[in-house]
Order: sequence, then C-alpha cells, then structure tokens
Amino acid sequence: MKTDLSYLKEMSGGNKELVLEMIDIFNDQVKEFSTDMDNHLKNKEYELLGKLAHKAKSSVSIMGLNDLAIDLKDLENLAREGKKTEKYAGIIGKFKDETAIALKELQVVKDNIDLYF
Repeated sequence: MKTDLSYLKEMSGGNKELVLEMIDIFNDQVKEFSTDMDNHLKNKEYELLGKLAHKAKSSVSIMGLNDLAIDLKDLENLAREGKKTEKYAGIIGKFKDETAIALKELQVVKDNIDLYF
C-alpha cells in the first residue's frame, strides 16, 4: 500500500468519524492541488507553486505518503527560488500518480472502516 494511516489513527485516537472526515478532506484537496499546480506551472507562478507544494506536503504526510512528501518538499524549495524549473512537471506528475493510487486505497478503507479501526 502507498498509504500508511498509523499517524492518522494515532492523531484521531481511533475515532472512525474523524478518520472518514480526514479522508474526504484529502480527496477534495488532491483535486484542488492538482488543478492549481498545473495552473501555477503553466503560468510560471513559481512562488505560488512552492507555497502550494508546502500545503500539499502536509496533506500527503498525514496519509503516510512519506516519499511523496519528500518530493513535495523539494518542489517547495526549488519553486520558491525559481530553480531547476525543468523538474517541476515531473514532481507534479508523481503527485498526481501517487495520490490517485492513494485515493483508491483510501476508498477501500472508507468502505471497510471497521476492519481498519
């Protein structure tokens, strides 16, 4: 599995309703982040892209996507300085790919919440 919900379990104190709410929020955020990342990249709004990568990093960390969080930290730092712009699209692509897998996994968790908590 891409996701690791151990932090979320701990943070929520095992509260299933809170976990379900956090998964729903993550789902909404991923869609928004993907669209906004594409727009910022297209418009060469690198500072805004860096700030968005920072927000996205926090969200993916909560869901245990630690490797992706590291990549988003790199994007955050590079974009804020406008450096190595050729790397941005690849990191954004990885964000989309990995979060798509994560959302499928999280849907299974939602559908079977009693098995996970």
